[in-house]
Parts: sequence; structure tokens; C-alpha cells
Amino acid sequence: MKQRLNYMQQSPELFKKLVEFSQVVHAGVIEPAIQELISLRASQLNGCAFCVDMHVKQARIRGERELRLHHVAAWRESTLFSPRERAALAWTEVLTRLPDHGVPDDTYDRVRTQLSEKELTDLTFGVMAINAWNRMNVAFQTAPGSADKAFGLDKAKLA
Repeated sequence: MKQRLNYMQQSPELFKKLVEFSQVVHAGVIEPAIQELISLRASQLNGCAFCVDMHVKQARIRGERELRLHHVAAWRESTLFSPRERAALAWTEVLTRLPDHGVPDDTYDRVRTQLSEKELTDLTFGVMAINAWNRMNVAFQTAPGSADKAFGLDKAKLA
């Protein structure tokens, strides 16, 4: 698959703003391990190979266990995730694939048992950010691993 165009070069101002937005999101109250899990799950749902590749590598660099990364696609059946992580993954899925009639009350209520109002808001911004990145990279077919050196992901030694 050949990259269609380099959106970073074509719209550098907008790219910079999305990077800044993502940096603010990552500085929020949601712990980095959960941020990586939600980024990986949304990217799986959206079929974004570039972002799946990136977030697996980032998670490994941060010390995430390999088996948990394999289990993200089947997190409901896995025993490797805490109730808080499950809540974040459930929220990620419902916001990534919005149901026709919006977010169900039972989903919201379950997530609220695990996350404060501030945490839920920050998590929602995190889901928004990864979905924006997924849409850019899927649309323009960004090659997985193509930015490893620029983002320091070669340190994951997963190539």
C-alpha cells in the first residue's frame, strides 16, 4: 500500500494543532497506560494499521506487558484488565462506533462508577484525538512504521 499524500506537509498548521491537542490530552488526568490501551483499541476498530503499530510500540516502550496488548481486541473476555481499564475500553468503543441513538445510559452509568467527571471528560477528549488521527492515517494510507525513527519508536525493537 502506497501513502496517498503527506497530510503533515499539505496542512502543517492543522497538523501542528492536532499534535498540540494530543499533547494536552496526554497531559490530562488519564494515566498513560490507559491512554495507550484506548488508542490501540480505537485504532483496531478503525482499521488504522499505522496507529495500531505506533501504539503497540509506545506501550511496549512504557513497559506494557505483551500479553495484555494481544488481549486488547478481546478485552471483555480477558481477565488481564482492571475494572477502570474495562470502563475506559467500553467508553472508547461506544464513542468510536457511535450507536444510532447515542451512548446508552447503562454504558455511561457503568463508566461513571470507575471514572470521575474530570477523568471521563479527559478520556472522551482522548478518544476524540485518536479517532482524528485514525481518520487521517486511514484516509491517506500512512505506512505502519514509517515514522518510527522520528517518534523514537525504533526503541521498541519490534520491527
